[in-house]
Amino acid sequence: MTAQTTGIDNLSPFHHGEQAVQERLGVRDIEDWARAVVRNHLPDQHRAFHTALPFLVVSARDDQGRPWATLLDGPDGFVTSPDPHHLVIDAAPVPGDALEDAFRADADMGILGIELATRRRNRVNGRVAADGSKSISFRVDQAFGNCPQYIRERAWHRVEDAPAGTATRGTSLTPAQQDWITNADTFFIASGYRGDGESPTFGMDVSHRGGERGFVQVLSDGQLRFPDYAGNNHYNTIGNLVLDPRAGYLFMDFETGSLLQITGDTSMDWETDELVNFPGARRLITLNIAEIVELPLAVGLRWQSDAESVRSLRLIEKTPESEDVTSFVFEARDSGPLATFEPGQHLPIELSIPGMSEPVRRTYSLSSSPWDEHYRITVKREPMGLVSRYLHDAVEPGAIIESRPPAGDFMMTCNMWPLVLVSAGVGVTPMMSILHAVAAQHSDRPVWFVHGARDGDHHPLATEVRNLITDHADMSLHVAYSRPNPDDKLGIDFDSEGRVTGALLVDLVGNVDAHYFLCGPTRFMADVQLDLEQQGIPVEQIHTETFGPAG
Repeated sequence: MTAQTTGIDNLSPFHHGEQAVQERLGVRDIEDWARAVVRNHLPDQHRAFHTALPFLVVSARDDQGRPWATLLDGPDGFVTSPDPHHLVIDAAPVPGDALEDAFRADADMGILGIELATRRRNRVNGRVAADGSKSISFRVDQAFGNCPQYIRERAWHRVEDAPAGTATRGTSLTPAQQDWITNADTFFIASGYRGDGESPTFGMDVSHRGGERGFVQVLSDGQLRFPDYAGNNHYNTIGNLVLDPRAGYLFMDFETGSLLQITGDTSMDWETDELVNFPGARRLITLNIAEIVELPLAVGLRWQSDAESVRSLRLIEKTPESEDVTSFVFEARDSGPLATFEPGQHLPIELSIPGMSEPVRRTYSLSSSPWDEHYRITVKREPMGLVSRYLHDAVEPGAIIESRPPAGDFMMTCNMWPLVLVSAGVGVTPMMSILHAVAAQHSDRPVWFVHGARDGDHHPLATEVRNLITDHADMSLHVAYSRPNPDDKLGIDFDSEGRVTGALLVDLVGNVDAHYFLCGPTRFMADVQLDLEQQGIPVEQIHTETFGPAG
């Protein structure tokens, strides 16, 4: 790829390297949106965010022009903002840091404010405004927010009077440093570009990269590689590396506060056959290491070593399933593989709803097969439900939501015994996932699927269930409508009138070894479980998942 390096369009928040990458990947339409969100100052909410942080990740160049990243921390209030165009950081790199002497007046500097506990982050690029031995005065050129893709939530605490260790330097990774990198789920990358003339698009940048442990590969003691995925389509880092391939990596030991700084030259492979080993990756980035600095106990903060990953999902299908139930199908925002799940588990999601000061979290059972490439949740619109109403009324295909890995203890753990799947209302959702899983096993285990609904208008996933069961001779279906519509046909749409009870289940199943999986409203669950126990079913053969209105 080639890119012109002069004649920057002053109206654009991107330099020509960033624009060239956006053009190559077909996302130049990001320009109009970015002009509205990339600012030459810090809005008040961003000033409040940065000044409340316990640390900042920063980038700059050393005397040889090589980029590095480091972490600056301090007590509450160590960052101040005297006006929207400046930050003052009352901190300096520890002795031996690769950037110990880098923050001189007019030096390019990138700042990433990141709050690991909440996954908020904000990037600011600019220059050092004045020399200072113990503090850094920073002038803003560009400020903009970032999405929380791949940030892992980590709580932190301070360690008082923890002196830093002695810095060590090298040009090849030690075995211990290789293990450090291989086990990392987070690192930061510093990059930069300064062309001829002046432009706020020039300067240093530092950004976050995250993934599952091992996503950064140690190819040798002098070479690293990681897959790069789609993000916010700004391509600040990639655009910088197209024009200046030098980069700095920063790895953190969250338990000890130690830092591992690496600088070198990158190469990007956009077409390699190896991309098939990294589903969703757009390119592989390789770093040839020039120098390494290890800083033991460099900062006085400590974080959780293990943290829950967060994934951005894109809605690709929205399908009504009944009068008040809709299915939502999601793919990974970066098109990469989704975390696997056990049939019966739920998906924790997070939505930013207008008028709410904080993102709202809910969990919804997965109704898709555990072998699908996508996640599907099937949600009932509750009249007073904040999130369910928003999903039904406002979330359309293309929308982005955040999620954590699937979780939950309601799983099909018995793979031998006869299986009875019992649900009411939208409680059918985890049963749908379990049914898909059992059907895919092609075993001869008897399976009964028993569902209770008000009527045909309130019977979600009815056709999907019938189609699955029709194709399997070892599966049986019974549907009970409590108040069937005049158009509902007995023997076709439903099999009995009334509610599902333990007596009905035992009569249908007639197998003393069967395990019962129940899901639905609380009262339904309690009544059916009590009925089953009174019918002589051992409690250890009854498995429950309760959600929804208690009534």
